[in-house]
Amino acid sequence: MSSRTPWRARAGTAMLAVLAGIGAFAVPSSAAAASPPETIRQAVSYHGYRIEVPADWQVVDLTENPRTCLRFDRPAVYIGEPAEQNDCPAHVVGRTAGIVVEPLTARSAGRATAATARPQRGKATAPSAASSNDTIQIAVEDAGVLVTAAHTPGTESLVRGVLDSADLTASAKRTELPRAAQRSDTTPLAAAGPQPGSYLGKGFDACTAPSENAMNAWKASSPYSAVGVYISGSFRGCAQPNLTASWVTSQTNNGWRLFPIDVGRQAPCTSYSLKMSTDPATAKSQGVTAATGAITAASNLGIPAGSAIYSDIEAYTSTASCKAAVLSYLSGWTERLHSSGYLSGFYSSAASGIKDAASEYNNSAYTRVDHLFYAWWNGAADTNTGSYVPSTSWSSHQRIHQYAGEVTESYGGYSINIDRDYLDVGNGTPPTPTCSGANLDFTAYTTVQSGSTGNLVKAAQCLLKAAGFDPGTPDGTFGPATTTAARNFQTSRGLTADGVVGAKTWTALLSHGSTPTIQNGSTGEAVTRLQRALTAALGRTVAIDGDFGSGTDQAVRDYQSSHALTVDGIVGSGTWGALQSGK
Repeated sequence: MSSRTPWRARAGTAMLAVLAGIGAFAVPSSAAAASPPETIRQAVSYHGYRIEVPADWQVVDLTENPRTCLRFDRPAVYIGEPAEQNDCPAHVVGRTAGIVVEPLTARSAGRATAATARPQRGKATAPSAASSNDTIQIAVEDAGVLVTAAHTPGTESLVRGVLDSADLTASAKRTELPRAAQRSDTTPLAAAGPQPGSYLGKGFDACTAPSENAMNAWKASSPYSAVGVYISGSFRGCAQPNLTASWVTSQTNNGWRLFPIDVGRQAPCTSYSLKMSTDPATAKSQGVTAATGAITAASNLGIPAGSAIYSDIEAYTSTASCKAAVLSYLSGWTERLHSSGYLSGFYSSAASGIKDAASEYNNSAYTRVDHLFYAWWNGAADTNTGSYVPSTSWSSHQRIHQYAGEVTESYGGYSINIDRDYLDVGNGTPPTPTCSGANLDFTAYTTVQSGSTGNLVKAAQCLLKAAGFDPGTPDGTFGPATTTAARNFQTSRGLTADGVVGAKTWTALLSHGSTPTIQNGSTGEAVTRLQRALTAALGRTVAIDGDFGSGTDQAVRDYQSSHALTVDGIVGSGTWGALQSGK
């Protein structure tokens, strides 16, 4: 499946520097100044899809070793279909570059999003493919493969060069990727509620989400009912072949609590290759960027606002400047999560990051995280923090203790390498998603799309951003970034992913947020969202005043009647669910 061929570096000195940085080869400075030398590459083929990768990349045939852990902390290409259960260590932090080429199946198609690129007929490359969370995904339908390419900011050009080398061989056979518009169901996949929600008891985290069969077996016979899942981050080390919105829906419906984890930039006083800036302002901006990616990942997985997402910052030897950078990064992380209605969490060693955060608990210069998730491997299944954090800090069901690490346990015939955790968490008071700087109240929500301008476009952009699908700064001009954000949002709601904000998309956007039961006599923000959404859904003006009176009551009943809902004027989970699905 692979052969070695000479290949002339395409990106000159810059490419050589990237390759040397990940250990592909060493190039003396004098050689780098000369014309690019011939470099040995190996050709790797699978299902008629052929790429050229650096000769020293490991090539793993998953047909021969299906349980191999798909890890990106060392350069590798994986070909074939991953097993349902992979043999991964509990904790892999770091990324160099890696590519997975697997067949297009119902399972793999579940990980595709509106950002997944699709080459033209007869082509194997998609040069304009977007990168999300430093991952590029391409569905090469003419070969029937899904290609997932992980990189860092420093290795993106290398990975794109490998993807650009792709071609089709005579053995390629076409398999189409199902389009979101072809979904037969009308209910978007989603978690049973905010995660982890209110929970007291044991949990575990693993580098890759276990298979559904393993989760079922562990639910039946293990002491655990909560699981940490790495959903996002440019430094996430393991691939996630099982992690889809369907998986999230199934596990949470089965009683599992999820605590989502993002692995992004690390402290500047470490040796990690991806670090936050020592400049506090820049570090804060980097935290905002990380949170935006995490929100998008959570939304794509159906993990709703009100959930906590935990930023994984590994242990470091603290200094004043390093501490300032970490806490500034976490301030940006927290503020961005709050703007979309999520809670912020922070994972680190109790002796470094957690201790630093605790020492500035009341410092208004930093925005405090909502939850602590701390590594202190003392073997005690509790949320005591010893001398690291005062007992009065984060004391209202805001703690997760990782009390043992890298242990293998087996239940129901499924062995998994895990870190053991103990949770005392609560729903808290999730921040209300904000959409400042734009008027959201209109007598009609008409269709806007690529090329549109004006206040309705600005409102759509602001709502997309609040929902976790960032179109950039709301400027009232419907450009390519807004189209992409709209498509991603539509995919997450099971709507036709055409990038056009029409009645259904408006309805889903305007109703996004918490879902309290409201009825005649209710007032407040939820009523305002309801009135906006009904205006879009019914195609007629409903007074937007935050007061659930007779006019709103009639509009609710009309909506319920037209969507086969119980016609009682009470807006509960069923009516909110229909509105947030864009019905």
